Amino acid sequence: MTRRKLIGTAAAGAAAMAQQTAGGPPQTLLLRRYQLRNSGDAMGATLAKFMEVSKRPALERAGAQGLGFFSSFIGPDTPYYLTLESYPSFAALEEGMNRLAADKKFQSELAAFNKAPGQRFVRYSSQILKGFTGFPGVVAPAPAKAPRLFELRTYESDDVTTLADKIRMFNEGEIAIFQKTGLNPVFFGETVIGEKQPNLTYLLWYESLAAREANWSKFVAHPEWLKLRATPGWSDAEIVSNISNSLLRPMPFSPIK
Repeated sequence: MTRRKLIGTAAAGAAAMAQQTAGGPPQTLLLRRYQLRNSGDAMGATLAKFMEVSKRPALERAGAQGLGFFSSFIGPDTPYYLTLESYPSFAALEEGMNRLAADKKFQSELAAFNKAPGQRFVRYSSQILKGFTGFPGVVAPAPAKAPRLFELRTYESDDVTTLADKIRMFNEGEIAIFQKTGLNPVFFGETVIGEKQPNLTYLLWYESLAAREANWSKFVAHPEWLKLRATPGWSDAEIVSNISNSLLRPMPFSPIK
């Protein structure tokens, strides 16, 4: 592929992702968290190399979109790696998993990885999410010279009714206020398979840690947010039972960075 074609393809892909914020069916997202033992040890280096050389190319061959590979920076259960995949539907996710299982090159590399001496990771967990109607897919930031800082946030609710209220709050105003105040979304999703349900999870990006602090300050003081949070039934105390977050760094080979 020529450089011109490559740039054109990347631009088309970015445009398609941007259009997802304006409409289209909700995407199916897969988050996978690989728990590590210690930061910077051989375990993490071995797994990162496998992700770069084998897993990312195999996922691309299987049709996965919106790929992201991240390492934890600050947050609970650090250190860990987090991977992000996006598919047009749950059926497409299943098809992607079938393609991985039938990918002889990847299966050979996976077998070699699993037979290598030493522990590859402590354990992994998976989370399947359904994108919001107000932000149905994955929107990656434009390429930049310096890697961004990412923040993964999870809001738990007491029951499915209050979770639906919080999702409606995002769709009908909160996402737009995020975008106005520099809180840049990558995705929003309701967890359909995973732990601590009912909950929603979303990912934001910032240019720096200082930008994160400044933009959250803008958000909490924004008049539209103050009005929205005062809507009867939409205060955190009424619809959110717990909030957890982690700060992440993109791995060098991550398409989203």
